[in-house]
Amino acid sequence: MAILQIYEKLLLFPLFQGMSRDDLEQVAGHTRFGFSKINAGLTVVAEGDDCRQLYLMINGTLRVETTADDRGYTVKEQLEAPVILQPEVVFGYTQRYTHTYIAQTDANFITVGKDEVLRLSEDFLVFRLNLLNMFATQTQKISRLLWQHVPDSLEDRIVRFFAQRCLYPAGPKVFYILMNRLADELNDSRLDVSRALNALQREGKIVLRRGRVEIPLMERLLM
Repeated sequence: MAILQIYEKLLLFPLFQGMSRDDLEQVAGHTRFGFSKINAGLTVVAEGDDCRQLYLMINGTLRVETTADDRGYTVKEQLEAPVILQPEVVFGYTQRYTHTYIAQTDANFITVGKDEVLRLSEDFLVFRLNLLNMFATQTQKISRLLWQHVPDSLEDRIVRFFAQRCLYPAGPKVFYILMNRLADELNDSRLDVSRALNALQREGKIVLRRGRVEIPLMERLLM
């Protein structure tokens, strides 16, 4: 990929936004980038894989699968380019992916090794600030979850349960979860949870299938 093309693609991602033209040209010309194409249906990275580089998806669509620690339920959703795959696990206590990313369409990536991320952080102040801001924003959002008001109705608690387990609060989602497990998670009865889910289905916000809950548009469910 030509330097000008790399320059244009880097601007798609918040890590490089705000950098001067000279800095971006230097980054594009002197950074060891990798380039890969993942065909539709193939796994990009799987849950539990070591994170040794950043994956910057420049085009395509991914299916993301996330499973509870006890393997009791799973959510599947979609991510569109541009997106960086779990940048928070490139450093820290656990440097392993916690989601599985599968190419839903052909997808192209720019990859940046961990050593190059460190060098870019040392050499370019804006890159370092962007990286810190990304991590700090994610931490602040998570730290506020426990302090949010508990929804009054069971329907709203169900909606919150779904929303808190998604990477992106929009688009289609599928939760593979049994009614008994959802009732346990919400500390409510299976009958009441079933009634609440059926009410959401009558409103056209979800579709109930055997062993799963389909959400055509998460943003509609959150309205």
